[in-house]
Order: sequence, then C-alpha cells, then structure tokens
Amino acid sequence: MMRPVEPHRETGILPPDDPLRMQLHNELHARPTPRIRLPALVVQVAVRHEGVSREVELEHLRRLAGLGELELDQLAGTYLRLRLAGGTLRWERHTEFSTYTLVQSMPGLEASPEADLWAQLIVDANWLRNIPGHTLSAVKLIMLHGPVEEALDIARPWLGAGPVVASVMGRGGHSCVVTDFRLRPSGFERMVVVAPPGTSETRAGRIAARLLEMESYRMMALLGFPVARGLREKLLESEQALAQITARIRDTNRADAELLDELEALAARIEHAIAEHSYRFSATAAYHTLVRARLAELRETPIPGTQTIGEFLQRRFSPAMATVESTASRLMALSQRIERAGALLRTRVDIALETQNQQLLNKLRRGQEMQYQLQRTVEGLSIAAISYYVVGLLYYLFKAGKEAGLPLSPELAAGLAIPAVVLGVWWLTRQIHHRLLGRYQGD
Repeated sequence: MMRPVEPHRETGILPPDDPLRMQLHNELHARPTPRIRLPALVVQVAVRHEGVSREVELEHLRRLAGLGELELDQLAGTYLRLRLAGGTLRWERHTEFSTYTLVQSMPGLEASPEADLWAQLIVDANWLRNIPGHTLSAVKLIMLHGPVEEALDIARPWLGAGPVVASVMGRGGHSCVVTDFRLRPSGFERMVVVAPPGTSETRAGRIAARLLEMESYRMMALLGFPVARGLREKLLESEQALAQITARIRDTNRADAELLDELEALAARIEHAIAEHSYRFSATAAYHTLVRARLAELRETPIPGTQTIGEFLQRRFSPAMATVESTASRLMALSQRIERAGALLRTRVDIALETQNQQLLNKLRRGQEMQYQLQRTVEGLSIAAISYYVVGLLYYLFKAGKEAGLPLSPELAAGLAIPAVVLGVWWLTRQIHHRLLGRYQGD
C-alpha cells in the first residue's frame, strides 16, 4: 500500500510554513492517476456513505486477505491504494460518496459470461456485496488491445446485440469506448475500451479515470432530479397562491392583515424548501459541471452511424439537469416575488397606520384646542369670581373703617375699587400663566 511521504526540508531557507500549506499543496496529488496495463478489467463500485464512518470503511477494507495491519490514520485522507495479489484496489472518499476501484489483468475472453468473470476476480464477490453504504454506481470497464476502427465488433460480445453508443477519444483517435448505459442483472454497467498495442499505462489510466468519474458524477448529479420533480406541485401551488394574494392586493387597494398573514405563511414554506434542498441543487450543479468537464477531456469524435457518449447524454441527461436548474431558479424567483409582495403590503399597512395616527392626532389637537378654549373661559370666570370675593372683603374692610370713625361710604368705596381689583386679579393670573408656560418650555 502507498503512503504519502513528507518531503525533506532544509531549515533556515524559508519562513515557517502556513499550517495549511502542505495540505493545500498535496491536494494536487490527492487522487493520482492509476497506471493500467492492457488488457485489463476495472471494476468500480460507488456507494453513498451517508451514516458510514471511516472506521466502518476501515473495518471492511481489513477483511481483504493479505493486507496485513491497516491503520485508521491511513484513511485520514481521501485516497488509499492497496496492493493485492494480482492487482490493486483504490479507495477514495468524496464528500457524499466513496468509490472502490479494482484493477486487475483481464481473465480471458472465454470468461466473458458473467458467472465466469466473477469467479476470476481477485477479491471475493461477497466482499463487494458487503461494502458499507448504498450502491449508486457500479461499472465494469473492460480495456482491450485492438484496432480502433474495429472497436464496435470487438465490444459486441461484451455488450450484446442491443444499441450502443461509441466515441473515438483523443486527437488522432488513440482509443475508442463503447457502452450501452444499461444495467445488467448483476447491477453493473459495462464499458469496453479498445486501444491499439503500445498504449501507455498512464494513458490507459487517464482514460479509465475519466470514464469512471463521468459515471459516478453523473449519478450524483441525478440525485437532484427526483427532488426537483417532487417540488413541482408545491411550486405550482405556491405560485398560484402568490398570484391570488397579489390580485387581492391590487383589487382591494387596501392593507389587509389577513393577506399579510397568508403571505408570511407562504414565505415560510418557500424558505423552508430552499433551506432543505438548496444544498442538493448546488451539488447537482457542481457534479454536472464535472460531468461536462470529463466529457470535454475525452475529445470525442463520432463513429459513422453511432451516437457519441456526449450526444447521448445531451439528449437523455441534460434535460434532467435543466429540470433541476429550472426548479432551483423558480424557488429563488418565487422567494424574491414573495419578498416584493410582502414589502408592498407592509408599505400599505404602514401608510394605513400613519393615516390612522394622523387622524388620531387631529382629534387630539381639536380636543386640546377645545380644552384650551374652555380653560380660557374658566379663567375669565375665575377672575370674576376672585374679584367678587376680593371686593366683598374690601367692602367689609371699608365698613369696619366707617364704624371706626373714618369718613367714607363702604358701598361707594367698594364700587370704586372694583376696576382696580379686577385689573389686579387679571394681572396676577397672567403672571402665573406666563411663569408656568416658561417652566414647560424650559423642560
């Protein structure tokens, strides 16, 4: 088995490494291209490892005979290559799935029947069956020597008499891949690669890696398709509900708290759908990009009368991806439309509240004005009442003076004092009023 080797570092030449430098640099070598000597059989099983830990995968790898002691730290990365008797096994852990890729020499053309081929694998079929996880993709890649122009005839015994798709790969047509994208009773797809003698092991490894990655990424991308189809009715109902709400907003031309409640409930449903499925849709877009990249790396040219792999996927795979993309766009567009409708409705509610507040303020102002007028009236009456009592007191004072021998008439003196008393009371009241008003304005 292969382990990453830390490079020798001379001290004192460079500043200390960033803690992530080695990890980031080694990402280029995280999944090295395999070297495959033709003819060869490549079997890959891709499983979704949701709920499956590295410890479980380690325990399953330990069940292979002849590995010796396999430690957990060897699975700390994302790639491990194990040497077996007669071939190699590559384990790769991706974000959502793991792949187990077996590379061995071709057992022989007489072993083309399924039962005979499984009997000659270098790992036990039960070990493959018990790989932890749920199978998402399983490919049997048969890589043979032969003339590229005879690839269809060479591949036919492996694929049967049904329709196939084929692509001549690379500039100058250095090899050809033929497949039918059909699942056999064993659960495997079959692909046949025909390359001329002299094809290098590195080129054969690159071809295998591109084809196998294309299939696993294609299946991962398609995980978003059932989700998109499941949201179709909910989206249609939500769009119709939003149309009805906006129509009611337009027709009534008023703010309605019930409408706002309905709109907020609709927004909550859509935001829940976005939060629940946005990762799946983003992952689908990323995997679709990887599929297109692998197809571009094949540099396909057609065989007359036969569809290429890219043409076949364009007709069958791209519509599913368009459905996912359309659903994701509809979700985001619906969320934005709900937000705009909510903003419009909240604006109307705010305007209605401001109008009500203005009307209330007008009522309060009129009430204050009336209260002020009443206060002025009461103030005038209070001046007359106070003046009446003051004049009465003065009358008694003048009467007491007459009894004391002063030469005055109490009635005449009280009558003459009335203007002065009224003016004095008015002046005193105004002074008190101005003093209170000054304190209020000062506060």
